Amino acid sequence: MTPLGRLLGAQIAAEGPMRLDRYMATCLLHPAHGYYATRDPFGTAGDFITAPEISQMFGEMIGLALAQAWGDQGRPTPFTLAEAGPGRGTLMADMVRAMRAVPGMLAAAQIHLIEASQTLRDIQRETLAGHQVIWHDSLVSLPDQPVFLVANEFLDALPIRQFQRADTGWCERQVGVAPDGTLIPGLAPPTWLAALETRRGDTKPGDVVETCAPAVAFVGDLAARIAAQGGAAILIDYGNWHSLGDTFQALCAHQPVDPFATPGEADLTAHVDFEPLAQGARAAGAQVSAMTAQGTLLERLGITARAQALAGKMTGTALTSHIAAHRRLTHPAEMGHLFQTLAIVPQGAALPPGFDAA
Repeated sequence: MTPLGRLLGAQIAAEGPMRLDRYMATCLLHPAHGYYATRDPFGTAGDFITAPEISQMFGEMIGLALAQAWGDQGRPTPFTLAEAGPGRGTLMADMVRAMRAVPGMLAAAQIHLIEASQTLRDIQRETLAGHQVIWHDSLVSLPDQPVFLVANEFLDALPIRQFQRADTGWCERQVGVAPDGTLIPGLAPPTWLAALETRRGDTKPGDVVETCAPAVAFVGDLAARIAAQGGAAILIDYGNWHSLGDTFQALCAHQPVDPFATPGEADLTAHVDFEPLAQGARAAGAQVSAMTAQGTLLERLGITARAQALAGKMTGTALTSHIAAHRRLTHPAEMGHLFQTLAIVPQGAALPPGFDAA
């Protein structure tokens, strides 16, 4: 058992079973033993690879899509160029490089990063050396001005709750302690929940529904800012529309592992349910696009033409890797369909290129 596992075990023994969202948040963000507080999880030497680490083309396409949205809204000056969950800072660096081709944009931009991990903030500072960057713990402290924001694989790490349907109600997934001290999942007694009343009609006993209140709150607050002050957001994550099924998972060294076996030493995520995010953004007064597969969006933004232009300067292993990166980002059998995207803009504003109206 890991040091964090022992702490959690003692806490559960003293206080009783722990809700899954609390377990997930503690494993990821505990100040001394949390996953993100203690390591750089990205890349081949880490536990997973995100799209910006696969190819510069990803950040270039997303950056130019935000640039078009900035131009469509009258080139506001100044504006907040933000990223939530910026990893190593690679995506922001690639976006900024692409935005250099847009007259006046970088002069008007103020870069803000929403990052809870000090370890990752230090890496981001190195990646973005030469740029003035302001860090935030949450969305709340961003300036009151138009915000053009991207969140790539940010929402999937926000803590979820799980509920399993029974004949007599919903049983919430909890974490308990086995006699040998290991952590094990279990179910609370069933009860009908008002928040899940709408799901009684499309579920049956044994079905699992996941909710993520922090994601809904984040997107709702972001949409309210955009509706009131202008801007645009592009959300990118693996997920689907309308939660159904157990998607809670853990990764270590690029392999799936038991989410309860090594607390604090594996990445914990769950698939994003885009439906309540879109509903919350609309309720906050913003316009929301249709959900669009990542591969479709990137193709619409011109990634194949960009890939061909870059390929003309490559040979050998570099060319082979480049072709594989393009496929990985766009092909339906890889990230192209697993990852979905959503755009948010003010009512009446043009959606960023590549997105359809809902």
